[in-house]
Amino acid sequence: MKPITIRIQPIDNVAIVVNAPGLDAGTRLDDGTVLTERVPAGHKVALTPIAQGGKIIRYGEVIGYAVESIAQGQCVTEHLVQLPTPPELHELPLATRPAPDREPLEGYTFEGYRNTDGSVGTRNVLGLSTSVQCVAGVTDYVVKRIKQELLPHFPNVDDVVALNHTYGCGVAINAPAAIVPIRTLQNMARNPNLGGEVMVIGLGCEKLQPSRLLQEPGDEQPLKVMDPADLAEHALSLQDEQFHGFGDMVDGIMAMAEKHLAKLNRRQRETCPVSELVVGMQCGGSDAFSGVTANPAVGYASDLIVRAGGSVMFSEVTEVRDAIHLLTPRAATPEVGQALLREMAWYDDYLNQGKADRSANPSPGNKKGGLSNVVEKALGSIAKSGTSPIVDVLSPGERIRKRGLNFAATPASDFICGTLQFASGMNLQVFTTGRGTPYGLSVAPVIKVSTNSTLGNRWHDLIDLDAGRIATGEQTIEEMGWALFNLILEVASGRRQVCADKLGLHNDLVLFNPAPVT
Repeated sequence: MKPITIRIQPIDNVAIVVNAPGLDAGTRLDDGTVLTERVPAGHKVALTPIAQGGKIIRYGEVIGYAVESIAQGQCVTEHLVQLPTPPELHELPLATRPAPDREPLEGYTFEGYRNTDGSVGTRNVLGLSTSVQCVAGVTDYVVKRIKQELLPHFPNVDDVVALNHTYGCGVAINAPAAIVPIRTLQNMARNPNLGGEVMVIGLGCEKLQPSRLLQEPGDEQPLKVMDPADLAEHALSLQDEQFHGFGDMVDGIMAMAEKHLAKLNRRQRETCPVSELVVGMQCGGSDAFSGVTANPAVGYASDLIVRAGGSVMFSEVTEVRDAIHLLTPRAATPEVGQALLREMAWYDDYLNQGKADRSANPSPGNKKGGLSNVVEKALGSIAKSGTSPIVDVLSPGERIRKRGLNFAATPASDFICGTLQFASGMNLQVFTTGRGTPYGLSVAPVIKVSTNSTLGNRWHDLIDLDAGRIATGEQTIEEMGWALFNLILEVASGRRQVCADKLGLHNDLVLFNPAPVT
């Protein structure tokens, strides 16, 4: 088999091996480099001699410095790469890059559920939120009963989902950082896939009362501002004196659920423009192919969505921080650029308080897939954002405000990122992976894209789209980007079911809580 390697930029002095499972010592590459040792697929080979302390360059950027002299043809393992210092935030250019001159993309639509607030869902789901973890067992029990006894009578409702979490009591609810989990829960209830019919199940004695979750973030007025009838329609506390035993509690929740199911069942899919899509872009279980296959294809699809008037979120602060110098010039305004810096600085401080640093990322699996450090990972991760201007920056759990490309600040954790993007209004997610993950969400469809065909073929019933064909030259980034764009429209319309949904594989929603626990 012909040896295949990928060199991103002409100035790069390393390339990654494409051939699976790798290339043996003695293999001669097209540029004349002869491998001095075996290089696994996805791992880097030095294309020139690199002196100790010399720059190791990939993506046209310095990803680190050589710990010792590296010979041409040698495998550049993580142990040979010293982590460089991150970009200084105060020195970065803001909003200096003109927006690309592209024609609007017109005529593309999907079939969605339009809500009274103007938002559009890709699913029609009854959500049972909780004000405290104490009631999670009850909501899980009731959701099973609702699915068995009630849902068959409401064929237009896709699912019933418990929005359980570990917050609500035993926490410093008035601490400044408590705004993150509280507004996340408030905005989750407003996600367009839930159709405005969310229920809140509480206990009664918790710090985070159900009424607060039914308020909009920032509305911290006393409960008296909420219509008691609205509260009774959407919230229920198990300690209420009206309930005599567990069976009575369940009957009360079931009766409330039946009313909400009846309303949701009246919803019908209708033709909506792509401008109503809010697509979250995320990666997990990344490898060295992520930044050259799946993520660039996702970035191309992101640009298509933006050109069609839709919205895209990219996230994961720790996987953006070391490439932030490439993003601040793309800010639509200096104010957006400052907001990007604000979120980077906030997370720097958050990590410092926990005596952690960015070297904790990448994971062992990322390294096994060829990623040496967080700089290399970040350069590949930001490819998901495409080339459009960044129009707004959302703090963790904030709801989307502007159409276009948004940076939604989240940790890199798959489950927390997905939860925060859902709270921000995401109605469909695209998830790229090189190592593989069965990750899925019950509240929004998740399209999983493999970065390499070895994974795509091995996990044929878990992967929705194989972008590995880009690495082998079978398809271009542009072709794969269009394929993903069209797949997004099919999934958003309910005409195509993603693999995770076929198999019923759904992760728990996980709040980001940087506030103290008491």
